[in-house]
Amino acid sequence: MTPEKLAFERNKLHKRLLRLSGKAIADFSMIEPGDKVMVCLSGGKDSYALLDLLRTHRERAPFAFSIVAVNLDQKQPGFPEHILPDYLRSQGVDFHIETQDTYSIVTRLIPEGKTLCSLCSRLRRGILYRVADELGATKIALGHHRDDILETFFLNLFYGGQMKGMPPKLISDDGKHIVIRPLAYVEESDLHAYAQWRDFPIIPCNLCGSQANLKRREVKQLMRDWEKRFPGRVDHIFAALGRVTPSHLMDARHYDFRTLGQGLADPQVEGDRLFDPDALASDAPEAQVQRIDVRSLQRQRSA
Repeated sequence: MTPEKLAFERNKLHKRLLRLSGKAIADFSMIEPGDKVMVCLSGGKDSYALLDLLRTHRERAPFAFSIVAVNLDQKQPGFPEHILPDYLRSQGVDFHIETQDTYSIVTRLIPEGKTLCSLCSRLRRGILYRVADELGATKIALGHHRDDILETFFLNLFYGGQMKGMPPKLISDDGKHIVIRPLAYVEESDLHAYAQWRDFPIIPCNLCGSQANLKRREVKQLMRDWEKRFPGRVDHIFAALGRVTPSHLMDARHYDFRTLGQGLADPQVEGDRLFDPDALASDAPEAQVQRIDVRSLQRQRSA
């Protein structure tokens, strides 16, 4: 690839990432005037990209907000403590390094060979909430991307027996913290390419990321196989997460089936026709909407 072509492709990638992250921020009102956004920086490609993109958004935003990068040093053996501080200083980023030995706790409580991620995540979350309070952060930004959201949905579906995903924005159980995921619309493959281009000093997670028995890896491979065999299927599934019809599921907590009866409930628009055969036909309006959505996503990736 010629230098000119390489520069062109990188410029397209950067614009695409800014457009998709900006759309997620706008769609879910993630950042507001005066916010102090605490960017959780793990040393992986996703959180580096998140910090990089948010810094650009801050420069271009029509209102002021601040950023502080936070890394939790969990005292994993061999963790290179100098890499993140050196990088952040070189970039002129305000940062805080929190040191807590969660590694010893996790390895002591979880039997060898078992998945460590669940306990590790709970411990990490509690510490980061505390740090957010101490720093006066109003938003906590995490680097989860589109593939993470889909994988979490399938993990809950296949192994947890529930339809639950990873929301782009949520409030903590105590109501004190708001977590945002500005990369919710971004594909992991684009983040790989961006990290290679920007040459981020990646720090691998050897605590849990190397465990071969993680179910997440199975789901990731399943999605890759689908995308190869059925292009567009993953796009459709992701779009479906934002088009939920509670009246056509089975959770009485989210739809009052008990009041259904003649004259007892308001009729649902498209209610009893939602799954008629013509709704799945190629010339049906619903199918056309789905095709347009997928093509739009494909155009965004190639733009």
